[in-house]
Amino acid sequence: MRTYRSRVGPFAEQPFYDPAELETICADELRKVNLYPSDPSPVRIDRFVEKRFEIRPSYEDLPEGLLGFTRFGAAGVEEIVVASSLDEGGSRPAERRLRTTLAHESGHGLLHAHLFVLETRPESLFGDGLAADAPKILCREGGVSGIGDAPAKRQPYRWWEFQANLAMGALLLPKALVERALAPFVVLQGMMGMPSLPADHRDGAIRSLAETFDVNPVVARIRLEALFPASADRQLTL
Repeated sequence: MRTYRSRVGPFAEQPFYDPAELETICADELRKVNLYPSDPSPVRIDRFVEKRFEIRPSYEDLPEGLLGFTRFGAAGVEEIVVASSLDEGGSRPAERRLRTTLAHESGHGLLHAHLFVLETRPESLFGDGLAADAPKILCREGGVSGIGDAPAKRQPYRWWEFQANLAMGALLLPKALVERALAPFVVLQGMMGMPSLPADHRDGAIRSLAETFDVNPVVARIRLEALFPASADRQLTL
């Protein structure tokens, strides 16, 4: 991890994680608490929160559009709160939205806790009542990949949310397990035998990942595009 002076957001410093480094961090953290699946299957993200941070997620009525927040203290993550509306949905998509939110908040816990123990830590992040009592990161619809409608206009870049979304994908769909799950859909191209996911295989691959890892299809699509960009497949066919 490298650190830069931040010009955006409430933090004085911005950590930078190489994609491979972030994948390793998340896989290692799952293994430390014995929650890395032996085969492609859903990650028990609720148990990960309990075992890794030694807390139980709590559920509260939160303002509209607020999915949850992570509260930090000198020792790291002190509380993860999720909107009770996510837990009360009852449908499979709602349960998957809850899993996604827990993974996103876990990403903040893994990647950003150290920012709150620095002398320059912010007293509050996004000035509303929820941020007044202790340092926390608030996560809203549109800020968590695969949850909420796309914003009508381009939102300001929030690197802490972008990083938490990357960690969310790596926690719920670990790269090595995704590659194993995609074996029936991947073809080898070129003299070097480079793995490629043809365009006519992508929809089936997304459905398969969603079922295998118990995530909503939009989350599977985002993760698939991160690991097997469609642009790279097009270049291989040129």
